[in-house]
Amino acid sequence: MKKHIPNFITLLNLLSGVISIYFGFTGDIKLSALMIFVAAVFDFFDGFAARLLNAKSEIGLQLDSLADMVSFGVAPAFVLFQTIRLVNGESGEESLNYLAFTAFLIPLFAALRLAKFNIDENQTTTFMGMPTPAVALYFASLPVMILVCLAETKNFYYDIVTNPYFLAGSALVLSLLMVSKLPMFSLKIRSASWRENYKQFVFIILSVILLIVMRLAAVPVIILLYILLSLADYLVKDRS
Repeated sequence: MKKHIPNFITLLNLLSGVISIYFGFTGDIKLSALMIFVAAVFDFFDGFAARLLNAKSEIGLQLDSLADMVSFGVAPAFVLFQTIRLVNGESGEESLNYLAFTAFLIPLFAALRLAKFNIDENQTTTFMGMPTPAVALYFASLPVMILVCLAETKNFYYDIVTNPYFLAGSALVLSLLMVSKLPMFSLKIRSASWRENYKQFVFIILSVILLIVMRLAAVPVIILLYILLSLADYLVKDRS
């Protein structure tokens, strides 16, 4: 019985992604984005449950990838599509709505990344390229920031994240990062040792500080921090 628990949690991830797509299709961007965050929680706990119960299986691996394709590939594409349309409407530039279609680069590159991940047995302590959940959370956070966090205090940051060219460019850059050969460290902490997990600890500490200061608006900055720390770690190891 216990071997089915991780798969059940994975199916909850998939269900969250499907619901997110529904809300994205109907134009309810906040709920669509929220369901991606819910999917990410289930995505974390299915792996945790599999390790805790020693219930890893080949079907679990394949099911996880299929669920991730929906929740972190297709769902964020709909969120970004509607977000670009939203900011174009607010700026009176409806003619730029063609940019919204750049959002559908995300599921294409997510599918390629997940397929490559499934046949690569070396991606345990590090990932090769940007993980799909990180990309999905980045795009899920944007409409919530725009509609809730920054709507009443419009500033330079607001102007950046509501720029349709910035949003379209983000889709292109993060899509390419998903299939890049840039090593990106895993967030799994395997022991209490600082030496073995210093990247994870530094990232978590800085992320908590950013969340306290910026609240949900910190999520895109945290994703950028993750990319920069991974790049810095790669450059240091390459020079050594």
